[in-house]
Amino acid sequence: MVWQRITVGALVPYVAWLVFGYRWHFLDGVNLLFHEAGHAILSPFGAWLHMLGGTLGQLFFPAACAFQFWREERRFEAWICGIWLAESTMYMAEYLGDARAMALPLVGGDVHDWHWMLSRLGLLDWCTPIAWVLHAAASVAAVFSLVRAGQLALGAPSRSAL
Repeated sequence: MVWQRITVGALVPYVAWLVFGYRWHFLDGVNLLFHEAGHAILSPFGAWLHMLGGTLGQLFFPAACAFQFWREERRFEAWICGIWLAESTMYMAEYLGDARAMALPLVGGDVHDWHWMLSRLGLLDWCTPIAWVLHAAASVAAVFSLVRAGQLALGAPSRSAL
């Protein structure tokens, strides 16, 4: 379909920018809303789930959208949500990577989720390498999702369910 090809064409430079130059941008405002909702939803279940709830919330919603599209056999839309999930993971990686420096502005108070969690796990000094690995994995996922969406947009035959 033409609209799918246009969408993929528009997403090529966006995904390249995500992979090589990611910085906070408009979509992260949506992710932040889901992040804060995750804190609120999981706060009754203890400090650990409250802190982890933000990350779980921001990853849950794009994954849930992708899953729903997949169930409806709307594969193109599911792969686009895969890009969103990868982007949200990059956002998480940037926040995690800031755990030691705590330079990023905080919205929900003065506690940095990842500083709190990594300190308790004894991994605070590893925040930068962990963030780099997460960004790299999310980059692979974003490119893979874009390629799969592009194949569907071009009508390429699929050899597997993925």
